[in-house]
Amino acid sequence: MTVKYAKRAEHVARSATREILKVLGRPEIISFAGGLPAPELFPVEAIKEACSAVLDEAGEQALQYSTTEGFLPLRKAISTRMEAIGVHTDADHLLILTGSQQGLDLTGKIFLDKGDTVICESPTYLAAIQAFKAYEPQFAEVAMDDSGMRMDELERTLQQNPKAKFIYTIPDFQNPTGRTMALERRKQMVALANQYDVVILEDNPYGAIRFAGEALPPVKSFDTEGRVIYLSTFSKIFAPGFRLGWICAASDFMNRYVSFKQATDLHSDVFAQRVTAKYLELNDLDAHIQKIKAVYRARRETMMRCIETCLPGHLKHSAPEGGLFIWVELPESVNVQALFERCLKNNVAFVSGDSFYPNDVKQNAFRLNYSNMSEERIKEGMKRLGEALGEALSEYA
Repeated sequence: MTVKYAKRAEHVARSATREILKVLGRPEIISFAGGLPAPELFPVEAIKEACSAVLDEAGEQALQYSTTEGFLPLRKAISTRMEAIGVHTDADHLLILTGSQQGLDLTGKIFLDKGDTVICESPTYLAAIQAFKAYEPQFAEVAMDDSGMRMDELERTLQQNPKAKFIYTIPDFQNPTGRTMALERRKQMVALANQYDVVILEDNPYGAIRFAGEALPPVKSFDTEGRVIYLSTFSKIFAPGFRLGWICAASDFMNRYVSFKQATDLHSDVFAQRVTAKYLELNDLDAHIQKIKAVYRARRETMMRCIETCLPGHLKHSAPEGGLFIWVELPESVNVQALFERCLKNNVAFVSGDSFYPNDVKQNAFRLNYSNMSEERIKEGMKRLGEALGEALSEYA
């Protein structure tokens, strides 16, 4: 049989995310690979109550088709939460998404033609790379330091790519590095975007999960010309299985997102939207987030101690104040993929850093997740990782 695929199908590589989830399915593996929330923190009983209330009060509507924009009470609740973090918006400038991942895909559809340029942090979120690559762009990577994307490098990149379509950034507890963009850099990014007339796509799935340091306003809060498109999600603070995220943008952008989403899936899960809205009505989401933060803080501290005691002392690593990830850099002589295979034999897993670079792939870093394993499992897994890493380093000595 001869199958005539679209050319874009040739550019869709095997999903690193899918491979991560396959590893997670093996019970003998202590996995630091996925970006999964802790399932024991899901508010199951409260969601049961919300489900029953929705079915009792509006069962027929909850199971029917609905508007593309999303359930209005949910959008109003999100706008209230957005106001609380410094973004002045309303329900008309919010669109409910099937996870913020859909927002990445829709952004590619709306903005990218073959050969267009996306400016991004280096490294950056692997599923964003995958979403954008389907539209055959070029990537211009911008170096980071412990304070996030470097603005001197961003300006140089903007000068070299005057027709860049947008800057993609994860300013809070960045995936994969866990770094946070400094306050002044957020302001500078908006100023540079205004100067060079480019859109910013701000992806903020982790911002609410800050358990140390001072909370920083989103890049969107400094937007003076409506050029910042803001993405977020309920996946890390409520229930990832509901696949509910949202986008906040100026009207001209919003009209296009609504049209393209309508062509994609008509609307996101109506029942999940109504249950989430009812949960927010009946419960204190911020109190729930405080429970999440307390658990993740303890797990992060346990993993950081294990990095110091179980891994060789000369390794570089990030020290996140929130979110889900720690980034570890090895000596350049070490091939992290070979280390990964060795770790799998020792029943421990991480994500190799090469997946997070669209262009200049680096083979000597990896990402650790601390949210999904108990403190005891973290201790045992890091012990196994340290043993495998010690063996690998001795071979390169």
